[in-house]
Amino acid sequence: MTVDWITFDCYGTLIDWERGITDALLPHLLTGARPGSAKPSPAERRKIAHRYIQVEADVEAEAYRRYSDVLDLAGRRLLDHLGAALPKDARSPLPPSLAQWPPFPEVPAALAELRRRGRKIAILSNVDRDLLRLSIAKLGTEPDLAITAEDCGSYKPAPGHWRAFAERSGAGPRNTIHVGASQYHDMRPAAALGYRTVFIDRHGERLETSPTRVLRDLAALPDTIDELARALP
Repeated sequence: MTVDWITFDCYGTLIDWERGITDALLPHLLTGARPGSAKPSPAERRKIAHRYIQVEADVEAEAYRRYSDVLDLAGRRLLDHLGAALPKDARSPLPPSLAQWPPFPEVPAALAELRRRGRKIAILSNVDRDLLRLSIAKLGTEPDLAITAEDCGSYKPAPGHWRAFAERSGAGPRNTIHVGASQYHDMRPAAALGYRTVFIDRHGERLETSPTRVLRDLAALPDTIDELARALP
């Protein structure tokens, strides 16, 4: 067997969602700040991002909503929790900000190298199709397949994304490796379905799962995939 497919989470793995989220929210949290003028510390950004993750997970667990509505509701709730409630008729700044969220610096080259080495690329993301298209345009490589929450009507860690991927690609755990930056959304469910996994640990997290490999970023991913492919029986 060979490794034919590499499946990716998008936000946090390929796209710097943490910077995107905090860039959008911080002007509402810092007194007197103007959009684009706030320069918080990395620790402040991590604290806000961690709070946002918790709020977003709660929103997603309530019922399926389009991700643009999840962003809106979770952003409003977080600002409310942090004492910066928006007016009732104002939408969260998060949905329109997604188009500006940047890829991590090493991502375009890593994806291009995977493609050069013959790997197919799929993105399994907890967003809507139109939002994901905005981010794909920044990656420099068009994926062979993209599965969104809108496609399967559920959010990871539910298994819907992997089921849709298997149906559309004809591939499965034997010839696919899943890459993600969330133990909760990606490492745990992918491993439960039998996939080998690569955890992109950008923040030195305490491991609560057992990924096949752990990398700091995607720079070494093409060589890591080759290594895992050679280990196949």
